[in-house]
Amino acid sequence: MPTTPEQVDLWRQASTERQRLEFKEAKEQYDTRKLQKYCVAIANEGGGHLILGVADQPPRPVVGTNAFRDTVVTAERLFEAVGFRVEVEEVTHPGGRVLVFHIPPRPRGTAYDLGGTYLMRSGGNLVPMSEDQLRKIFAEGKPDWLEEPALEGLDAEGVIEALDTQAYFELLKLPYPTDRDAVIDRLIRERLVDSGEGSYSIRRLGGLILAK
Repeated sequence: MPTTPEQVDLWRQASTERQRLEFKEAKEQYDTRKLQKYCVAIANEGGGHLILGVADQPPRPVVGTNAFRDTVVTAERLFEAVGFRVEVEEVTHPGGRVLVFHIPPRPRGTAYDLGGTYLMRSGGNLVPMSEDQLRKIFAEGKPDWLEEPALEGLDAEGVIEALDTQAYFELLKLPYPTDRDAVIDRLIRERLVDSGEGSYSIRRLGGLILAK
């Protein structure tokens, strides 16, 4: 759905630019390299909108912008520079021409860099991410400790012998299946057991809950 002037006015009323918003006057032009940096920083912070043609200080009047007249070329060059797609949209506002850059969030467990620098915003500045922040982001892609296998290479009988499946079904107030495969299927659906390449593995969560 296209961005309306009314939506621009709602963004202008935001209490802070930190709410996935960044406003720049850019009446005549805007530095291309700085545009790339802001796209990377905002993506690293969860995605959002960079808006040109609006003053960055409340009440954030619309001043209009002449920057980046060809939005198609701008989007193509941005993609070449930052490696992810940013939608560039022109909005005709009563106060003047407004450009909205719709910046997607970074993928889980990944941070974007520009020229080897992982960027984020800090106040009115762009700064490199700290080592601790990067470590936290990269850890997002790792499996949860409870989801990792506690026992591997089991057949169906081995799973039944290792886990108190009778107690599990009693806890759920369900009748115990007469078919062993139905027991295993239920444990797989509940993400307590994993199946792969002819054998089963019991997740640590399954072991903690049901180990005999």
